[in-house]
This record gives sequence, structure tokens and C-alpha cells, in this order.
Amino acid sequence: MNTIKQIVTLKQIAKAGISTAATLFLLLAISPNSLQANPLHASIAVDAKTGEVLHELHADAIRYPASLTKMMTLYMLFEALQQRKLSLDSRMPVSMHAASMPSTNINLRAGETIGVRDAIAALIVRSANDVAAVVAETLGKTEANFARMMTDKARAMGMRATTFRNASGLPHSEQKTTARDLLTLSTRLMKDFPQYYHFFSTQSFTHKGITYNSHNRMLRNARGVDGLKTGFIRASGFNVATSAKRGDRRIIAVVMGGHTAVARDQYMSQLLDRSFSQGMAIPTMANNTSNGHIKPVARPTNIARTAPQSTEVKREAPGSSGTAPVIQAKVPIHPPKNAVLTSKNWEVQVGSYQAHERAHAQAQAATRWIPGEVVVTEVKISNQKLYRARLVGLQENQARMGCQNLSRQRMECLVIRSQG
Repeated sequence: MNTIKQIVTLKQIAKAGISTAATLFLLLAISPNSLQANPLHASIAVDAKTGEVLHELHADAIRYPASLTKMMTLYMLFEALQQRKLSLDSRMPVSMHAASMPSTNINLRAGETIGVRDAIAALIVRSANDVAAVVAETLGKTEANFARMMTDKARAMGMRATTFRNASGLPHSEQKTTARDLLTLSTRLMKDFPQYYHFFSTQSFTHKGITYNSHNRMLRNARGVDGLKTGFIRASGFNVATSAKRGDRRIIAVVMGGHTAVARDQYMSQLLDRSFSQGMAIPTMANNTSNGHIKPVARPTNIARTAPQSTEVKREAPGSSGTAPVIQAKVPIHPPKNAVLTSKNWEVQVGSYQAHERAHAQAQAATRWIPGEVVVTEVKISNQKLYRARLVGLQENQARMGCQNLSRQRMECLVIRSQG
């Protein structure tokens, strides 16, 4: 049951007469990582105003924080600013220890200094390990002592499962936390230091003539997201803490253990959408499954429910490749007001997968950028059964613009004119 199905090889696909470009696209779409459940996954989402837990999965399981550690480093720095031990213009010295920190860094050199304002930006945007060490030594004399201060602060906040051993999140077997604890930290950063929270929306900064861009693509790609942090080490997978506001509601969420940054971000985007809607099932990245697809989880009974999205089974359209039924989720189409009304006989293909649910989840994620209807079709290539994910019912300009938007998110896509 846990055995990974063999992936279509380049040779097999070539025998099927598929073009090189299509072959590469197909191989990217069915990467091995997308077929496995991730034991590192944990997630939680809450309503910031009420504190109501809207979703949780393995929220109390022990995990490695990676660079989400730097949120506590920033908390300690903000506290020092609030207590007037430092100002935003204060200069902090760089030691040999700090200068020796491995990537990611901003190449600080021993003997120079960095301003607090730049240090905040470097921690948030670049996730700079050398800057984390500078802050640690400025506030705690040594990084080891600062880590003890961080742990004490975590305990005072109620983060009982969290222990810090460094200020950066670099690998350490004893540096551990939980998704719930990191959500507590995210909430306290916003509550305790509202005057500094805006720094978390910084998308780029320049130091020594070099401009660094944020790793946090959620700021650019997800509606309402205005801050917090990403993190990654091999032992943790891809982590992110996110806060988003839509209307008068704010949701704070933590996702840990993504196989890739893109998969993590797509999961977080779906989690936010469903949390704001309060009427849809929350996805899980790994819940009793061996193929890595997203499965719905029943919402808590104390949460108001609305009618779920309707689905219907339709037969394969004439001229399509495959004869299996198509599961089609209805998604509202909202064309631009000035769009030219043309026939809606264009579609965007967003990949082929070995699991139906994975194909559907990928297409559903793409609806954030393409206003089409989700269609998943079973096809066979060299006796390999795959599920092709598409968004259909589009005007040509919608399809092409939508695919361009997906490409910016590093999601593969192909614009096709519908047959029949």
C-alpha cells in the first residue's frame, strides 16, 4: 500500500509519440514527491479575533522550526526596541562567530556593524543567519545564552513544547517546536508589537548595493496576506507562518513539512481560502494516504457551515483523450468587465498525475488565477493510467493570461483549444 507507483519514464513517453516539451511537462507534473504522504506535515489555522481553531492536523507533534526560529529572534529584538535598550538606528557589531554563519546570509564581515533597521529587514526578507547571530550576541552576549533567553520567553508565552538552541534555525537536534506553538508566537508578534508588524510585509531590501527579494511568495500571491515568515531545512521540510486579512476578519495559520515551497504555498492558500469561507472542508497534506494528495477533513462541529461546492459527474467530451467519467467541480467564472465576449472553447492544462485527488487539488489551486471549471480526465500513456487536470470553459484571453499568471507562480501549464 505504501509502495510508490513507478513513474512514467522518458523512454516510455517518447514511444507514445509525445513531444519533448510535453514530455518534460508531464515528468514535472508527476514528480515522486507529489506521490508520497509527508510525515513532517503539521498545520493549524485560527481566527485572530475569536481565537477559534478553524483547522488543526498534527498541531502538537514535535517538529523542527527551521527559519521560523527567527520570528522569536525578532520578538526579542522588538522587545528590546520597546524597552528602549536599542533604537532602529542603533548599530550592532559583527563578531567572527556571526560572520562565519553559513548561507543564507548577507556576507557580513567581522569588525563591521549593521543597523537594527537593516537587521530586521535582513531577517525577514533574506532570513540571514549571520544577522540572527549578530542580534543574539547583541542581546545575549553569546548565541547560546540568547537561545536560553528565547526558550524562557517561549515558556512564558505558553509555548511549552518549544526549545531553542540557536537564533537562526540552523539544524540542531534539540531545537524543536510545534505548529501550535509557532501559531502562538505569530499571534504574540502581532499583538505585542503592532508598531513593528508592518516589517513582515517587506518584500525586498538593499544592503551594500545588493538587493535581496523575499522568500515569502505568499505576500505577492495570496489575497490578504500581509506578513510573517518562511523556513526550510532538510529535517523540517518547507514551513510557513502566515497572517491574512480579508474584510474585517484575520486568519493566522502555520503549515509545516511541505515537500516543496510551491506545494507548501498552495496548501497554505487553500487553507486560508477555506478558513475564510467557513463552509468548506479544510485540506490535509498527509492524512492516511500514500499518494500525497489533499483530502478533505471534517470541520469542527462548532463552526458554522454553509453549503459545500456542488460537483457532478460528466461523460468524456467528444474528441477528448480517454473514456473515463470526468469529475467536474463548478467554479464561478468572473471575466474582466472589459473582456471581449468570445466563445469559451479554450482550456488550460495544469498537469497529469497518478492520483485523481492530486490532479483535482492542483487544478483547484490554479482557480486562484484562472476563472475556469475544474475537469479531471483519466488517460492512458503506454499503459500508464494518469489523471489529467484542466480548467475549461475559458475565453482565449482568459486562458492565455491565466497561464501566464500560473507561470509566474512556477506552475506548469499549457493553453489548448477545446475539441468538439
